[in-house]
Amino acid sequence: MKILNIHPQTPQQRLLDIALNHLNQGGLLAYPTDTCYGLGCSIRNKKAIDAIYRLKRMKPDKPLSFICNDLTNISEYAQVSNLAYKMMRKLLPGPYTFVLPATREVPKLLQSKRKEVGIRVPDNTVVLELVRQLGNPIISTTCQLADDDMPATDVWDIKDRFGHLIDMAIDGDYIYPEVSTVVSIRDDECEVLREGKGDTSFFSSLV
Repeated sequence: MKILNIHPQTPQQRLLDIALNHLNQGGLLAYPTDTCYGLGCSIRNKKAIDAIYRLKRMKPDKPLSFICNDLTNISEYAQVSNLAYKMMRKLLPGPYTFVLPATREVPKLLQSKRKEVGIRVPDNTVVLELVRQLGNPIISTTCQLADDDMPATDVWDIKDRFGHLIDMAIDGDYIYPEVSTVVSIRDDECEVLREGKGDTSFFSSLV
């Protein structure tokens, strides 16, 4: 497994290009976020998405969330109401997953039965710059195998668990894994589906 030591505040373009080329060729990538290490691929590569489902032994009807780099990027893939915009402008980037109605740009494989999609904009400079330059979102699922009790905590842990199953990882040092706070917004109504690292007090002032 190739490990990329990308600077967390000023990412080296040479190393970003290596990761971008890997994603564009359909590779799987482990990367740091503000909650845990993620495992992902380009949203445009169905074979790579299928590989993630197989690797994690996930049922095909369980949708995966994905990472966008800003609010403009989100509006391409999700219907953003005034309430959703207000929330996301206040809280993103941050440790939240917003569940929103999907647009036609989202592959059916990534939608729930209600045609919703989970979107993240994590507070991590490297992964956001990667998505920006890639030009489309990357899949976001926790970096762990089906039988693991918790996500991997650093790149060496990832290497031990996955071995040859993934070819590349971005080193984000040690990350104690925490879940994101998941918020559903539909028809200008919001519901906290899961409390996690993100503070939920902001939502009570809006509903």
